[in-house]
Amino acid sequence: MTDAEANLPSFAAAFRVWLRIGLLSFGGPAGQIALLHREVVDQRNWIGERRFLHALSFCNILPGPEATQLATYLGWMMHGVKGGVAAGVIFVLPGAVVMLALSLIYALAGQVPVIDALFFGLKSAVLVLVVEALLRIGRRALKGRVAWILAGAAFVALFFLKLPFPAVVLAAGAIGWFFPSHFSHGGHGQAKHDRPALIDAVLDADPGRPARFAASARRAGLVALVLWLVPVVLLVGLTGGTYADIALFFSKMAVVTLGGAYAVLAYVAQDAVESYHWLTAPEMLAGLGLAETTPGPLILVLQFVGFLAGFRSPGALQGVPGGIVGSVLTLWCTFAPCFVFVFLGAPIIEKLASNVSLSGALAAITASVVGVVGNLALWFALQVVFREHKPVRLGYASIDVPIPASIDLAALALAVLAALCLFQFKLGVLRTLGITAVAGLVLRFAGNL
Repeated sequence: MTDAEANLPSFAAAFRVWLRIGLLSFGGPAGQIALLHREVVDQRNWIGERRFLHALSFCNILPGPEATQLATYLGWMMHGVKGGVAAGVIFVLPGAVVMLALSLIYALAGQVPVIDALFFGLKSAVLVLVVEALLRIGRRALKGRVAWILAGAAFVALFFLKLPFPAVVLAAGAIGWFFPSHFSHGGHGQAKHDRPALIDAVLDADPGRPARFAASARRAGLVALVLWLVPVVLLVGLTGGTYADIALFFSKMAVVTLGGAYAVLAYVAQDAVESYHWLTAPEMLAGLGLAETTPGPLILVLQFVGFLAGFRSPGALQGVPGGIVGSVLTLWCTFAPCFVFVFLGAPIIEKLASNVSLSGALAAITASVVGVVGNLALWFALQVVFREHKPVRLGYASIDVPIPASIDLAALALAVLAALCLFQFKLGVLRTLGITAVAGLVLRFAGNL
């Protein structure tokens, strides 16, 4: 073990940090990426800024939940396969437990006002976390005029033109591939005036570390592939019925849905509601509301769909047991592919890190991600602060304009409170979320929501 490697946190210490992130990862991918960045780059200096952005760019071109994949990638960089598995599982598990509990409550008793009030406060705080992520990532990712232009173009393409997320990201990657000199990060380490990150110091002292980690990662990726597909094949080939449909449907979603959770919803809403009749459109929206206000990936909305599908299964296994089986099966088919993609792909990305064209492509994708986060921040702000919107056409562009009379003063007040806690008083994420959650509950009981 090198001296630099001895300075890395132990697996147990990293596990505690991944658990903290899993418990606090509210706000969809933008908020979760912001939290990951804060914890492992800003506060602990485990990962260098450029290496973090490199990993984020790669995860943005994968199908499935990019924040989960990013956590897995970072865990793998720190402690190999066991680190990647720990970071990925813990990132999902707390939210999955909460979503299962909320699905049970929803199926048996409908919405619970107290829980809704607590999550309302959290949602308003998450808006501020997303804005903070936009400022932090933008400040460090946009190096040069071309990167700024690309970020702005990505924002316009998504917010105004409603272009598909995959098309925007792939176009940015193509630009960076053919014109890498405009997007060069100049390596993976910190800027010269910054303190070197721990993992960068390790790699400088031991350049062969990624190659050693690569072999075990490939084996883990193949094992994950088998563990994912075997239950699907057995259910589809031997049993049929609702649970076979769940396994096949959500496995397909895991492979074809580029663009994050919001892109997934378009596929799920069409098939789960209209073709399979597992739930209604209003229930789909209710599930999205639950997923937006629980820790973990926003794509946990699929767990809600799978729970209701199993709960209402016409077979022998239905009700609460059926819902639990449907929920677990949905989680397995949604997140097992994440480990396949990361463990098979990350070693290749690390091996080709010095490739100028690939580095340019990933850096350009990173620049476009700033526009993506900007789009998410504005969309989230409009959804949180205004209750009603109307579509407006501006030539080829289309935007949802908020109706001023529908402003939610309680949500605005909670967002301002969160901003004061985070920016002015520097209370940190945990205390900020706690304060706004309690404030949301107080407003509910005061009759102001």
